[in-house]
Amino acid sequence: MFDGITRRIVSMWFPRLASDRVLRTRPVDAPFALTITEQNTQRLYCLNAQAEAQGLHRAMSFADAHAFCPDLLSAPARPDQDARFLAALRRWATRYCPWVGLEGADGLVLDITGASHLWGGEAALLGDMRAQAARAGLSLRLGLGDTRGAAWALAHYHEGIAPPGQGLCALQSLPVAALRLEGAQATGLQRLGLRTIGDLAQSPRGPLARRFGPELMLRLDQALGRTPEAITPEREPPHYATRLTLPEPIGLSADVMAGTGRLLKRLCDTLKADEAGARVLCLTLQRVDRASQQVELRLASAMRDPARILALFERGISTVDAGFGIDQMRLEASVVEPLPAQQIGPKTQPTPDRLNDLITRIGTRIGLENIQRFLPADSHIPERSFLIAPAAYSQPKPGWPESCWHAPRPRPLRLFPPEPIAGTTPRPATRFRWRRMSFTLARSTGPERIAPEWWLEDDSWRSGVRDYWHVETREGRRLWMFYTPQTPGWFVQGEFA
Repeated sequence: MFDGITRRIVSMWFPRLASDRVLRTRPVDAPFALTITEQNTQRLYCLNAQAEAQGLHRAMSFADAHAFCPDLLSAPARPDQDARFLAALRRWATRYCPWVGLEGADGLVLDITGASHLWGGEAALLGDMRAQAARAGLSLRLGLGDTRGAAWALAHYHEGIAPPGQGLCALQSLPVAALRLEGAQATGLQRLGLRTIGDLAQSPRGPLARRFGPELMLRLDQALGRTPEAITPEREPPHYATRLTLPEPIGLSADVMAGTGRLLKRLCDTLKADEAGARVLCLTLQRVDRASQQVELRLASAMRDPARILALFERGISTVDAGFGIDQMRLEASVVEPLPAQQIGPKTQPTPDRLNDLITRIGTRIGLENIQRFLPADSHIPERSFLIAPAAYSQPKPGWPESCWHAPRPRPLRLFPPEPIAGTTPRPATRFRWRRMSFTLARSTGPERIAPEWWLEDDSWRSGVRDYWHVETREGRRLWMFYTPQTPGWFVQGEFA
């Protein structure tokens, strides 16, 4: 009881949540199952009704299932997408009451105390839930009782409504597994002859608690309302957006910049309170003729400094067509990343703000993905000793390449695919031609032998080891050349500055 009102709890169970999610977009008229790999065995994860009618069940190996049902269609399971889909269903369920929480990986729990009369009663409320789920192509089982445990038991084992104050009468014929017990506990109780909740409720508590532990009695008391059980609603994700309605339409770029500055101040204060930074900002400008324009700003790093962000908006705002005037402005941070506060001290490394701002300015013209940087890689093979990554989505390695490249010999500034030249002797030739130019050897340093990484497939290194030489020519070119002992030949692969 709560202030004289009996709590009423609804349990929504989606027994085929994963398969229904997939079949909503790709319906099939055949047995269908999602599979998942467990301990090197592909097993059934979720099935549709037609597959269950063929005698298939969850955790069954896919090979056995296909032998029983040759027409079985399958697809890989995606538990991460199922979790996002269930989170969307939780938001949808708030139409019935504000207190909605998750119940495992395929269910919801709702506290509808004082809300059922808005739908014409409890039966009408459950009827609307079923109709909405059927319209969306979802299988749904419902249970309603005074407690969370009672509602769960009814949803999973006997759909229905337990009248207020009569939880034991509604649950006594259900199996003991309806108390949300583990399989070993339910099996142990059945071996003792305690098959239903009614049998368990009439048995002495002491011996059962000593044999099965306190959790058994806790589950029974929660289902019967003797011990309270909380329903914790999921916290809504933060939404970073702010709006400004203008008393008079504006059209000058300076006025739009001033309004954007006011929006940025409010938005950045909210981001700072949550220790977050914006990566993508979207400014929507509503004109008096109801048309709207958007200015998107993608930042090279998470940021919440309104002055810096405002300067980066200038180019996009200058291209806006104000028409007869702008009377509404809305600014939203559509992509947000954590940006914790940093301790400021004498040893604090300065953040590359100017570089990030430059990357943002160039990225607005050519795209952030097209601005790239080199990063070190853990490989002694020259072609694999570095990576190329978008500068906006990676961090530079401090001190690289000087302090991070542990090569025994210096490496050239420029690397390119090996280019063959004439020669078969183990030492560099006195005179050779490369790229239609003649060169005379002045000095050479080497060899540095580099062996291929045998655990990786690389056609260019199948010839075996390479002996690298640092060659200085009288013409001034400093080349990085290698010799292949297995198949005698010379190649130029790089050039020093």
